Amino acid sequence: MGVVKTQFAFEALKSIFKKPSTEEYPHKRREPPKDFRGRPVWLIEKCVGCGLCARVCPVKAIKIIGRGKEVNVTYLLDRCIFCAQCAESCNIRAIAIVGEFEFAGYDKSKMSYIYDKKQLVEKEAEIAR
Repeated sequence: MGVVKTQFAFEALKSIFKKPSTEEYPHKRREPPKDFRGRPVWLIEKCVGCGLCARVCPVKAIKIIGRGKEVNVTYLLDRCIFCAQCAESCNIRAIAIVGEFEFAGYDKSKMSYIYDKKQLVEKEAEIAR
């Protein structure tokens, strides 16, 4: 019993002179590593609506409605496990993985992203006029 207390005291004294192992996270933010798997983002102008990303998603966090110019992609962030399988399987590279990682929230409606190609085409037509 005395040996354990001595080891504990020795470790406590040793840690007093070391710099802390924790970081001041909210105040000092670090960039994520180069190959960090963050949130997938659809480049909807490239997407053809093949649905391969939705089929390979292990947790069914992606829903595809329509094809071609009518494609509508719904991404459910609260289901995603950030495996990046969707981006790896996309043949035309219409899905990019971004380094975003701060997703905590209380409102579930903010946890879904809707990418609509039809709305994008309409906005581009408005801008062209």
